[in-house]
Amino acid sequence: MSTPTIPDQKVAFLGLGHMGLPMAKNLVQAGIRLTAFDVVPAAVEAARSAGLNTAESAATAVRDADVVLTMFPAGEHVLAAYRDGEDGSPGLLSAAPPGAIMLDCSTISVEHAREAARLAVESGRPAADAPVSGGVVGAEAGTLAFMVGGPEVVFSAVEPLLQIMGSRVVHCGESGLGQAAKVCNNMILGISQIAVAEAFVLGEGLGLSHEALYDVASNASGQCWALTTNCPVPGPVPTSPANRDFAPGFASALMAKDLGLALAAIEATGTSAALGRHTEEIYRDFRDTGGAGLDFSAIIDRIREATGSAS
Repeated sequence: MSTPTIPDQKVAFLGLGHMGLPMAKNLVQAGIRLTAFDVVPAAVEAARSAGLNTAESAATAVRDADVVLTMFPAGEHVLAAYRDGEDGSPGLLSAAPPGAIMLDCSTISVEHAREAARLAVESGRPAADAPVSGGVVGAEAGTLAFMVGGPEVVFSAVEPLLQIMGSRVVHCGESGLGQAAKVCNNMILGISQIAVAEAFVLGEGLGLSHEALYDVASNASGQCWALTTNCPVPGPVPTSPANRDFAPGFASALMAKDLGLALAAIEATGTSAALGRHTEEIYRDFRDTGGAGLDFSAIIDRIREATGSAS
């Protein structure tokens, strides 16, 4: 991969959680002038300890930014941050300079992404949605995949920044279509993770070793990311969460959230998607019954419980 061009842009980075902080650190390490902020004081302190320049408020962070990058939990947070507060406090669209690019990397619904873009453009600020795939490991390594929705001219302006944080940046079309690509991708991922888990539990019942099944499937038509990177049993892939008691790379709560967005899109479009619907139901139940903080590959233990078997 070629070395990314370092753009001469001031970046305000808002949202310094498990994904946001390593993404911001990669920008700073590449030489980007960055000011960081989070509503959680501990997150601001972690950013400061990591050497990032931090601001006392969101409005202060964005006041001279060329690009305002947000990494928030949900669409409601993005829209609330963009708008002025009921108490008259300035939102991001009032506080950022005219012409500043509003770059949202949160995973939110297509509808929320389009509404955020509409608000930004009406305020005189270009916008793009650029959700990510790759989890915390990808954020730390700078190997995320970005799916970008927005005008071509905006995509061209933010692409060099995204290349610093990721190894693949794809322009998916107009505003909201980055989120559309993310929701489709994660529906595939959720379905395939369950399929891999069911196959390993079936293999256990048949007396097949984990290693033998992995060696076959990883080199045959069953090969997929859920198997070769996120293998749900310890051993075959030493870096998978199964080797550390399912400490998350991508938590089940986040998978349930993303599948909820997929379900909303399925219903809005009238798509026949039986597997997508059932996968959302499975992960929603897993989240609500103790699995929220585990990696989503831990769904294998729920399948074992239903089977009446142990690992």
